Amino acid sequence: MLDTPAVATLHQRLDAVPLSRFHWKLLLVSGLGWMFDAMDILVVGAVVAAVSREWGLDATQSQWINTANVAGLFFGALASGWLADRFGRKTVFQLTLLVYSIFTGLSAAATGVAALMLLRFLAGLGLGGELPVASTLVSEFAPAPHRGRLVVLLESFWAYGSVLAALIGFLVVPNLGWRVALLMGALPALYVFVVRRSLPESPRYLLAHGRAAEAEAVVRQVEHAAGVTAPSATPPSAPPIAPATRVNVAELFAPRYLRRTLVLWALWATMNFSYYGIFLWLPLQFVRKGFSLHDALLFNLIIALAQIPGYFTAAYLVERWGRRVTLVTFLLAAA
Repeated sequence: MLDTPAVATLHQRLDAVPLSRFHWKLLLVSGLGWMFDAMDILVVGAVVAAVSREWGLDATQSQWINTANVAGLFFGALASGWLADRFGRKTVFQLTLLVYSIFTGLSAAATGVAALMLLRFLAGLGLGGELPVASTLVSEFAPAPHRGRLVVLLESFWAYGSVLAALIGFLVVPNLGWRVALLMGALPALYVFVVRRSLPESPRYLLAHGRAAEAEAVVRQVEHAAGVTAPSATPPSAPPIAPATRVNVAELFAPRYLRRTLVLWALWATMNFSYYGIFLWLPLQFVRKGFSLHDALLFNLIIALAQIPGYFTAAYLVERWGRRVTLVTFLLAAA
C-alpha cells in the first residue's frame, strides 16, 4: 500500500462507504462464478464413479483422474494471484471462467483415461484460478466493517454449487450419462458476458498500477450507488500517485508473518484433505464397496445440503465473535 494522502483518502472512502445495491450485485455476480466453479469441481466425483464402472477401470486408474483434476487446481491457484496482480482481477476472473468451461465441455468427448486426465488438468487450471481472484475482488470492494460477512457470504455460493453438483450426479449421471454432466459444465462460459458487463475493475488494483483517474471513477460509482456525496476533487496538495512498491512472496515467510502463514497453510491443507476426500473420492469408494451409484451420490447430496446453514451461521458470527473464534469453533465442529 502507498502512504500518500491521495491513495489513503481513496482507500478510506472505499472502506467507509455503506453497503448498497452495488455490493450485493458484486456479491451475486462473483458468487455465481464461485457456484459454477464448485459445481464443476465436485461433479467430477460422480463422473469418475460412473466412468470407472463404464470403462472397467481399476482403483489406480480411477484415482489418477481425480488427481489430475486436483493438480490443475493447485497450479491454477498458484498462478492466479500473480496474473491478477499483473492483468487485473476482472480480466483473470473472465479468463479462468472461460478456461474451465471450455475444457470441461471438451472432457465430455474423452475416449480414454489419458485424454480425460489431460482435459481435467486443463479445466482444473481455470477452476483453481478463479476462486482466489473472485474472493480478492469482493474483499477489495467490501467496506471494512462488513468485509468478513461479505467474504463468508461469497463462499456460501460454494455450497450452492456443491448442491448443484450433487443433484447433477444424483439425477443426470445415472440417467443421461457422465458425458451430459460434463457438457452441462461448459455452460458457465456464457457467464463471461455477464461478468464483463457487470463488474468494474478493483480500484485498489488500478491504484497499484498508477491508474488513479480510473480508480477515482470506480470509487465515485460505488459512492453514488450508496447515496454518498463524493469529494469535489482530489486535494491539490496531494503528491502524484505512483505505482505501489512490489512485494515479494518471500515476505510471507518473514519473521513477522511466518507463524500465521504456516498455521493458515496447515488449516487449509487439512480442511481441503477432508473436504475433497468426501466429495471426490467417497462416491467411488462406496461403489467399490457394493453400494449402488444412486445411494453413493445421494450421500453426497445430503452432505452438500448440510453446508448451507453452516455458511449462513458463520456469516452471522464472523462480525460478532471475530474471525479467530468463529474459525476455531467451526473447525472443532467439523472435527
